[in-house]
Amino acid sequence: MRWLLVLIGLLISPLTLASEADIRAVLAQQQAAWNRADIEGYMQGYWHSEQLRFVSSGKIKYGWDNTLKGYQARYPDAATMGKLLFELETVQMLSEDAALVVGRWQLLRKKDQPAGEFTLIFKKIGDNWRIVHDHTS
Repeated sequence: MRWLLVLIGLLISPLTLASEADIRAVLAQQQAAWNRADIEGYMQGYWHSEQLRFVSSGKIKYGWDNTLKGYQARYPDAATMGKLLFELETVQMLSEDAALVVGRWQLLRKKDQPAGEFTLIFKKIGDNWRIVHDHTS
């Protein structure tokens, strides 16, 4: 029985490591897009669906378009956007096509440095990992 657990571990580990690396790459791409003031590029990390769920500031929004509009209204220019830093606490694979990511964010701006935490649910859609649920505080 123990050999079976070892075998399963060997089979899952490369997949898990590759998936985690892919998820981290999505977040790195989002951070880079944000830091060049490209909100639409940042949004590429999200599932382009009306089922996308975004929870922040006591509100629940649905839909990729609504999320984009919210970002554009809140961050109208590069100065307001500042420089984004992500610090990942954990990337936990829930299955072959789902993961839970917990971390911290911070914006570096001339006037202030707001920060908070996030919990993301990633789902593999086709060949791509996308955020399907974002709870940011």
